[in-house]
Amino acid sequence: TAVVADEQTAGHGRYGRPWHSVKGDGLYVSVVLRLAIEPAQLPAVTLALGVATAEAIAHTAGVVCDLRWPNDVLAGGKKCAGILTELHGRAVVAGIGVNCNHQSFPDDLKEIATSLRLASGKAVDREALLEALLRHIGEAVSLFEEQGPEAVLRLFENASSYARGKRVVVELPEGEVEGVTEGLDRSGFLLLRRDNGERITILAGGVRPARTSCS
Repeated sequence: TAVVADEQTAGHGRYGRPWHSVKGDGLYVSVVLRLAIEPAQLPAVTLALGVATAEAIAHTAGVVCDLRWPNDVLAGGKKCAGILTELHGRAVVAGIGVNCNHQSFPDDLKEIATSLRLASGKAVDREALLEALLRHIGEAVSLFEEQGPEAVLRLFENASSYARGKRVVVELPEGEVEGVTEGLDRSGFLLLRRDNGERITILAGGVRPARTSCS
């Protein structure tokens, strides 16, 4: 089941953060997936949907995207789509927002957000993107059900420059930590090697590239 909106007036991202929605310019869809999964497998489902979204964008708009753990889709280093998954009983509700035909963003977002139109230089057919998105979601879900989360995690790592070997800063409730990513654990959580050699597992948090210092 998929529910599609032309705009969102009360949309939100992780931690209740507001979502910038322009009427007619974006693709805003919630998909209900009836999967027999345990709560611990929800992170892997989120990663599968990220892969599906990037594949749909590449197929429809010709934009090759990067994936930033856990739920951001990037074009040219800026966010063009996001995924939010919630478990309701035996169903996963996945909210997916894609910046399609935005030609500008507010001052507080223009340095970190982009659209497929800005990235490709041409308008995007939202209905064609929706059709491709649902098809690729179906393929990702089938892969998850038939081969397990490990297959999904491999796809995500292959499609993400953030998953392994990237120096990042992670915003945690107790403060920021910095280190180099070392892939994903079996549940889909991010592994980070700090400069003191400590290896930690990131369960949740905002990830961004670390600033390089100049001497």
